[in-house]
Amino acid sequence: MDSVSQSFPLAAVAVDKDKSSQGALKWALDNVAVRGQTLILIHVNTHAVSPDSIRREILTPFRCFCTRKDIKVMDMILEGTDVAKGVVEFISQSGINKLVVGASRGGFVRSFRNLDISVNIYKTVPDFCTAYVISKDKLSSVKNAIRPAPAVSPLRIQLQKQANADQPSQQEKKGDAAAATLKLSKEKESIRSPLTRGAYAYKSDVDLTSGSDISFVSSGRRSTDQVFPPRIYCLPDNDLAHSFESRLSPRKSVGVHSAMNGYSFSQESFASDASEYQEAEINRLKLELKQTMDMYNAACKEALLSKQKAKELHHSKMEGKQRLEIARLAEEAALVLVEKEKAKCKAALEAAEAAQRKAELEAHKRREVEIKAMKQSVDKNPSNSFVQTDARYRRYKIEEIEEATEYFAADKKVGEGGYGPVYKCYLDHTPVAVKVLRPDAAQGRSQFQHEVEILSCIRHPNMVLLLGACPEYGCLVYEYMANGSLEDRLFRRGNTPPIPWQYRFRIAAEIAMCLLFLHQTKPEPLVHRDLKPANILLDQNYTSKISDVGLARLLPPSVADQVTQYRMTTAAGTFCYIDPEYQQTGMLGTRSDIYSFGILLLQLITAKPPMGLTHQVDRSIETGTFRQVLDPSIQNWPIDEALRFAKLALTCAELRRKDRPDLGTVVLPELNWLRAFGEENTQQFAVDNNVGTSSSHDRVSVQDIRSGPLHQQSGYQSSSQFSGSSIN
Repeated sequence: MDSVSQSFPLAAVAVDKDKSSQGALKWALDNVAVRGQTLILIHVNTHAVSPDSIRREILTPFRCFCTRKDIKVMDMILEGTDVAKGVVEFISQSGINKLVVGASRGGFVRSFRNLDISVNIYKTVPDFCTAYVISKDKLSSVKNAIRPAPAVSPLRIQLQKQANADQPSQQEKKGDAAAATLKLSKEKESIRSPLTRGAYAYKSDVDLTSGSDISFVSSGRRSTDQVFPPRIYCLPDNDLAHSFESRLSPRKSVGVHSAMNGYSFSQESFASDASEYQEAEINRLKLELKQTMDMYNAACKEALLSKQKAKELHHSKMEGKQRLEIARLAEEAALVLVEKEKAKCKAALEAAEAAQRKAELEAHKRREVEIKAMKQSVDKNPSNSFVQTDARYRRYKIEEIEEATEYFAADKKVGEGGYGPVYKCYLDHTPVAVKVLRPDAAQGRSQFQHEVEILSCIRHPNMVLLLGACPEYGCLVYEYMANGSLEDRLFRRGNTPPIPWQYRFRIAAEIAMCLLFLHQTKPEPLVHRDLKPANILLDQNYTSKISDVGLARLLPPSVADQVTQYRMTTAAGTFCYIDPEYQQTGMLGTRSDIYSFGILLLQLITAKPPMGLTHQVDRSIETGTFRQVLDPSIQNWPIDEALRFAKLALTCAELRRKDRPDLGTVVLPELNWLRAFGEENTQQFAVDNNVGTSSSHDRVSVQDIRSGPLHQQSGYQSSSQFSGSSIN
């Protein structure tokens, strides 16, 4: 009977009307049930509902689903009040091998909401049954069996009978083979009883009258039985026995009937059909031989495939080793190359440093030679000096400047421009900036003399202060501006903090005030011609001052009063800041500076290069994306006021001179209003946040914004304060 339990493993699913039962059945059909196998659906009837109603309302959908999967179904409706106990008792009596239950509160019957029936079943299921708990269509937990299921059970016998009843033709063949085997055994051992002798053994404890099965197990050829499992022939009940007898000859029927009722067989029943049995046995042996050869051929093919795969794996392994070796060699070569490149780079850096030191030394020596040559030239011919004796500014001796700059040492140098180098030093215990004219500077002599004349004649709080000069050697001494040029601070060179928008509104008003002062100079108006952020210097309080007036031109009084234009033979200034009309026609006027001032205003709020800036800002205003062009380093821009500022700057940067607004009546009042708005915003910020009035680069204070025209002691530290490509 062990072979019977192995041939017919029993699988069951506990079902009810809940969704967990549907998930459990679906999982069982995909993972447990086998096509052609009979799946048992267990339902516990706790409400005394009729079986037909249960089958129609609950079990029919499950049966239909199993039929589509080609799985046979057997319904098992149990009566009782304890669902878990009823299921476990049925499993124990029936010898179920596998049980699938759905995990849900309330189990299979919705009335028992306070019990987790799946857990009770999982815990109390017999140890020969493997229990699966399914939650949300997935396996939640499993309890494996630790021993085989019982070989004999009423349910197993019933399923065996049903399987035999579904295959009558096979039963006939099995009956014929069994009868032939019995006859052949009788011929060989005519004296022995069929119950004690021969090649067949019978279970003596089987009750044929009660519907039990009779198993016939072959034991004649052990070599064949090792490949093929023993065959089992079952006669389920008397009705099946009578049907089986009806298919045999009269002699066969008597033999089988006597075997089933009296456990004895006559020798004559086997003698007549020996030839038929031999033929059947030969056919069976041929079939077994064919199956054995097929298995042998399949094993040979598998062996060849395994050998081929082993060769391929070995080949791929060798290729992998070769690739690893190639990669290792390439890595070693790369490391060697890297070391060589590092050595070359180190040597190049050392050579560059040596060349730089040599160049600095040569430049220092050349400067000393130039100073000596200039001294000798002045001593021989005093008329060669750049500026004649003038008492309007302090004259410094070249020895004082050399001593202050440590003979123009490289570490004192803070800037370099087209005019010449700039050095920071102390004269009269005051920090100053010394600009030295290069002997080869284009038009350097005329610009030097012109700048000395202008700065020595005029004074304004927003113009850089000329402290003195050494005209014989082309040296100008300015006040030192601690925050360098406006261009460096807008672009945050040296990782400096951004300028607050209140400072920017104040700087714009200061530049406009100073520019109006130059345009109203008496008796001749003064046009700067090179107004740009690089020529605006900032002191420690971010007070702005205009510098580099070497390109400035004095307009004749008659021209200034009548047409406000003056024709120049050559245009001068910096690209992108020059008045387009002045560049094309050479007609110079005070509104030429207004165009440059408009570009400077746009850069104040955007911190962008001047190329195409007017078009970019104008386009952003039209498309409503003005906020995106503002300097992103400032987070608290007042959008309405900044837009008002930008529109004023765009009118100043009009291409036609007649379309630009007047500086004194339109531009300066508007900028003064914006400056006052910034001061009010700063005061309110200080009151709300209890901020003091100390100056800071990262915090706006009232004193910083109000400090403008009153501050005169300032300086610069940027290396680009005199830079900028100029058109002379």
